[in-house]
Amino acid sequence: MIGSAVRALLMALLVVIPSLVLPGTSSDAAQMAALVALVAAVVTFAEYASEYPTFLEFRNAPPFNRLRFLALFFCVLFASLILASGQQDPALPPTVLQSLARDAASLLDFPYSPVRLMSIAYADVPVWFDTQTAIDIASLLLFVTLIALLLFWIHARFIFWPIRKTAFNFWINLPLFDPTSGRDVLFRLKRDAHFNLALGFLLPFLIPALLRMWIGAFDASMLALPEILIWVLCAWAFLPLTLMMRGIALFRVAALIEEKRRRAYAQQDELQIV
Repeated sequence: MIGSAVRALLMALLVVIPSLVLPGTSSDAAQMAALVALVAAVVTFAEYASEYPTFLEFRNAPPFNRLRFLALFFCVLFASLILASGQQDPALPPTVLQSLARDAASLLDFPYSPVRLMSIAYADVPVWFDTQTAIDIASLLLFVTLIALLLFWIHARFIFWPIRKTAFNFWINLPLFDPTSGRDVLFRLKRDAHFNLALGFLLPFLIPALLRMWIGAFDASMLALPEILIWVLCAWAFLPLTLMMRGIALFRVAALIEEKRRRAYAQQDELQIV
């Protein structure tokens, strides 16, 4: 119960970070953030306090959800701090985060990269919008998510996730996956893993195109609002991370099932020989 409450508080804190960090946040934006934070906290508490799973995958297979939360937390925090620093006196020297963001932009902003496509998507936003700041933030967030993805891959590949400490409960960790319906569970796991990895790879390229469509059809100035900019860039970086982590996790679960089947078949062959 205490762990569920702590997780709920952390989720609420994650949602209200932009309102706490950005100067000049309006009362309406603060109230909306508080409402969303309350909903996120209630849903998180109900999910982890319940004995039976609802929709959250890999609930009992750390550090899957912990890495996802930390990646999103740092993305929101870093984006908020950089935007808050950008609203200060331009004569002040850049902060450490601003310098890191510029270094990440120099590394990741190359032709046809997701960062370059995001900068093109924001090219039609009003002139007063600082496009370079958005590029720097996008580069830093992409770098953070790449680190999180690498850490999870290392953990899954070399540290025997998810069976290092406890057995893997298929129903609790994959509540929305019905192993009894459709084709063979191994085939479906690998198919879903391929789909998640492919979609996760394509999303950083597809989201800028969707933003261009939004800018062409609706008010482009909305995307320049600091709170909306933070969540758009965080979604652009975080959704691909989630999909690719899920793909890696499903491949790992499929490998465990395949290994268990191989052992079972080997035992049957030994019994038949005897």
